[in-house]
Amino acid sequence: MQLLVEDVELDRPLVIQWEHQMTDDEYFQFCQINQDLRIERTAQGDILIMPPAGFESGYRNNELSRQLGNWTLENGQGQAFDSNTEYILPNGAAYAPDASWVLQSRVNALTKEQKRKFPPLCPDFVVELMSPSDRLRKAKAKMQDWIANGVQLGWLLDPDHRTAYIYRPGCKPEQVVNPERLLGEGPVAGFVLELAKVWAGL
Repeated sequence: MQLLVEDVELDRPLVIQWEHQMTDDEYFQFCQINQDLRIERTAQGDILIMPPAGFESGYRNNELSRQLGNWTLENGQGQAFDSNTEYILPNGAAYAPDASWVLQSRVNALTKEQKRKFPPLCPDFVVELMSPSDRLRKAKAKMQDWIANGVQLGWLLDPDHRTAYIYRPGCKPEQVVNPERLLGEGPVAGFVLELAKVWAGL
């Protein structure tokens, strides 16, 4: 296993060799010890440490979470989660999307202990918001991972190009340029994400 520290200026990770691959519990403890870092894990067990969100990205991410959270309260069929929520996926990866939603029955099926750690499930719906340091190729690959592990609907948003990529199981990604809003479907049918503030930023 490796510890990969993303170097934004060089656009390549710094690699630190790891003696053994962490278990899920060891990984959770590692993240708790390093709470100031944004950490994810690949399916191969490599640890990714990413830069924190910038000021504008934080504003956009908050807008995503606000809209999804408000709709969730009205809908009552599931729970919405912000960018601090990390999931252990079936393939062993551990990812934290910028916003996510899980059907209530799946939340209820988790034990109390599982709810206090990174839950071993894939959310039903995810939104990933690209920041200026993100690379589109890597962002698209991550979205494919989400779908392969069970996400029913995924949105990848590229604010700098006002472009949304819509991911569905068994379908090629749909690219939409400068949409005013995105309409939820499947598990989040009825959700409408208004994009004016997300695109405008600060």
